[in-house]
Amino acid sequence: MLDLKHHTLILASGSPRRHQFLKEMGLPFEVRLKSVDEVYPPELKGSEISDYLAQLKASALKGSLAPGEILLTSDTVVWHKGVSLAKAADAQEAFEMLKALSGDWHEVITSVCFTTSSSQKVVHQVTQVKLRELSDEEIKYYINTYKPFDKAGAYGIQEWIGLTGIEEIKGSYPNVVGLPTQLVYKTLIEMVK
Repeated sequence: MLDLKHHTLILASGSPRRHQFLKEMGLPFEVRLKSVDEVYPPELKGSEISDYLAQLKASALKGSLAPGEILLTSDTVVWHKGVSLAKAADAQEAFEMLKALSGDWHEVITSVCFTTSSSQKVVHQVTQVKLRELSDEEIKYYINTYKPFDKAGAYGIQEWIGLTGIEEIKGSYPNVVGLPTQLVYKTLIEMVK
């Protein structure tokens, strides 16, 4: 069992899914938010993007950390045919993303950066996901009903599209939701030894 009694876990995320995961893992945490401009160098690919953005989010709060505090920042990227599918700006962009993913495999990569006042460690997990062929009507229904504009790749696996459209998954399910929980737990154990 992970004992954080000499540490305070700080989560720099407003994601209700990430909050729920930490609660269900039995990890007490505080939330601290500071927005950053999520821009990365264009030459980065796949996990390099999510690693970079997780560290960028940490840099906004690193200077305010007290001894014993562990800051968790994370970023999720949907990687498909050499292209990063970030959050969709509008319904048209969401439609184009889901149309591209339809009937094909893609990777969901979540990076988590663990920052203390004296150190930093970044880990990431890759999960492969296959969507069945979705009709235009199904894609439009999903976008209009669930408005997935806050999600990488314009979908949430825990919503209607995941329940009806995911044919196969290789790897961690929680990672696709937005946090590689087993990897987070394992890394925290190593850090507080």
